[in-house]
Amino acid sequence: MSENEIFPVILCGGKGSRLWPLSRQSFPKQFLSICSEDRKSLLQQTYERISTFENIKPPIIICNEEHRFIVAEQMREINIVPSAIILEPYGRNTAPAIAISTLFSLKLAKNPTLLVLSSDHIIKNEMKFREAIKVALKFSQENKIVTFGVIPTSPETGYGYIKSKEPFNLNKINGIDIMEFIEKPTLNKAKALIKDKFFTWNSGIFVSQAITMINEMSLHCPELLDYCKESVYKSEKDLDFIRLNKESFEKCPNISIDIAVMEKTKIGTVIPLNAGWSDIGSWDTVLENAKKDSFGNFSEGRTLIRKTKNSYLSSNSRLLVSLGLEDTIVIETTDAILVANRNFSQDIKNIVEELCEKNMPEGQANKKVYRPWGSFISLEEHPNWQVKLLTIKPGEKLSLQMHQFRSEHWIVVEGQARIEIGDKSLLLSKNQSTYIPKKTKHRIHNAGKVALNVIEVQSGTYLGEDDIIRFEDNYGRNS
Repeated sequence: MSENEIFPVILCGGKGSRLWPLSRQSFPKQFLSICSEDRKSLLQQTYERISTFENIKPPIIICNEEHRFIVAEQMREINIVPSAIILEPYGRNTAPAIAISTLFSLKLAKNPTLLVLSSDHIIKNEMKFREAIKVALKFSQENKIVTFGVIPTSPETGYGYIKSKEPFNLNKINGIDIMEFIEKPTLNKAKALIKDKFFTWNSGIFVSQAITMINEMSLHCPELLDYCKESVYKSEKDLDFIRLNKESFEKCPNISIDIAVMEKTKIGTVIPLNAGWSDIGSWDTVLENAKKDSFGNFSEGRTLIRKTKNSYLSSNSRLLVSLGLEDTIVIETTDAILVANRNFSQDIKNIVEELCEKNMPEGQANKKVYRPWGSFISLEEHPNWQVKLLTIKPGEKLSLQMHQFRSEHWIVVEGQARIEIGDKSLLLSKNQSTYIPKKTKHRIHNAGKVALNVIEVQSGTYLGEDDIIRFEDNYGRNS
């Protein structure tokens, strides 16, 4: 293995709409615990499976701005302080994300090795995966850009394919020159490709030295690299985050690393990977990777299952009863229920698009909304009043704020709260409450050592989240 420092680059964007209603734009699939007995999220699993490598550094994570506090909290839960959390102001595909991360890694080390990973993959055989990475690290020291070609197990039309110069050999992990990349094929073509040992699925995982990647980008996508350099140069530090310059980043083309570099480079190398890889692109795929009972079912939450086969059943809040189902996906959340034949699970993305077109909030937003201080759940909503459950982490506090159009009641149901209202300071315990008139400065602070749960009752002529005027904030927010 190379003695160079290894920086994992974790690409943490994406909406994950095919796993609706659990995965939504406000809380996409990489933050969910899927097929994990220890309840770790896909993001957490991504780092932990490579964390034992010698010379491994804390990850560089690149994510959407709205997910920054979720990323930070999930890393804190596994006791990791990332080398950087870089915030994309816009989604621009994998080429700009990898360019930005590579440029930033060169601020941290002379010429580190990059291990580029998606945050939403499952890999069942982690030992085989690590063995393949060790081989990839050796090839990267020979100025190769290495990717992993997953050994196909079915004629998938949702994956790209890689054609290698030589057929893969399952008995030997070795790097092979890449001949071409093939975009998502038709079903008939996919059936032919999986019979040919020159073809593997494109995993989207890469290993390369930083300078090698920059040199190939300079050769094949120089304009993209220039905009990325400008965006990094003009970036700003914001608490634990790196904010890219919006004007520069907006100019970056929306393009994948495959099209920008890998299809053009002469130093592309593919290593066959047979480690139980899956990109969890549908509920059907989730069921395939889940630990099932003797009837082929997976269930979680409050469920009662009778005469049901080959189905995925998940209850978030209510009792879910299945009777006589087969090949069915049922996902219950507090605000939406999905019932689908598993063979149609790829079409869920189209349903989400339709919900968004109709401005139905369930298409994008979860009832549970994450904030740096904790989270809140909307329990009941009406035009002039609504009820929320606030959960505030020990030691954290909301911003000192004021509302123009609504007043609030706070009722402590668990924990201890220190509350500021105007010039007053209160200490409230369980079953105690207070009232905050509109146009009054106020703040709540968890003064205890356990989570603080508060019922918030809002009433007024306008209840939007943008009716917040902040005066002080521990997290650097101004809106």
